[in-house]
Amino acid sequence: MYKLKQQPDDFNVEEVSNIKIDETGKYTYFSVKKKNYTTLRAVEAIASKLNILPKKIGFAGNKDKKAITTQLFSAEKISKSRLEGIKLKDIEITFKGKGDVPICLGDLEGNSFEIVIRNINSKPKMKKEFINYFGEQRFSKNNAQIGKSIVKKDFKTAVELISEGDGIIEKKIKKFLSKNPKNYVGALRTIPKKILSLYVHAYQSLLWNKQAEISSEEYVPIIGFDTNIDSKIIKQEKINCRDFIIKQIPSLSSEGGKRKRIVNAANVSISELEDDELNKSKKKVLIKFTLPKGSYATEFVKNLFQ
Repeated sequence: MYKLKQQPDDFNVEEVSNIKIDETGKYTYFSVKKKNYTTLRAVEAIASKLNILPKKIGFAGNKDKKAITTQLFSAEKISKSRLEGIKLKDIEITFKGKGDVPICLGDLEGNSFEIVIRNINSKPKMKKEFINYFGEQRFSKNNAQIGKSIVKKDFKTAVELISEGDGIIEKKIKKFLSKNPKNYVGALRTIPKKILSLYVHAYQSLLWNKQAEISSEEYVPIIGFDTNIDSKIIKQEKINCRDFIIKQIPSLSSEGGKRKRIVNAANVSISELEDDELNKSKKKVLIKFTLPKGSYATEFVKNLFQ
């Protein structure tokens, strides 16, 4: 079985941004190259150094921890000198310029990848087309289960699942509950909206994967309150589309949408086999490719070996 991410240097990803950068503007844009950090943890660390709330930092997508990732962030009214003064282990910050709009989730064209695939015996086949499944990193740390709990209005369970961690967000929740016992909606409201929304999105992604597996349509619905679908997946989950209206936290309500079932990678290249220094008697290759935004490299690689 092939191996990915045996070391962070094996997995490099860089966002292809669609943000227009100028010399002036309300917002400061800066690239963040990081290793062993999820995007959310990097946001927390940088916000702490800048003495601002994490929600004041904008980003286009959430990147995996066990990788070297480069992406564009935004922050309001932060000077170049303040950015350059930040010192964090395994995070490299570069001032890029200014602009009039914050970076929001989805503000990118796609992602370019350079990935070492290890522990193989033969070169993978060149295949550009694959099913556009959401990758497993979308569902890390109970994200989908937390999202399902929110959709089903089981806020107590959602808070308990989130509180299993030990980061800044988890500490804020515990501090809030110590003063406001059983106010689980209030506890959730202490979490930045862009982070909280990722839980609901993770659950929608799980539903999409299940639906895409049995569908042959060009586009598969991302289920939300405005989705019109009679699906056995919905019945199995014991929910209905209107459950995605979340009156207690309206910003989490999601009308749904659609996602292309089959996508194509661009600029694909696969190197010749080399000896794998980490796995005795095995080979490795370096693959390079670009994917549209929202598509997962792990799913593309998985398809190469099927």
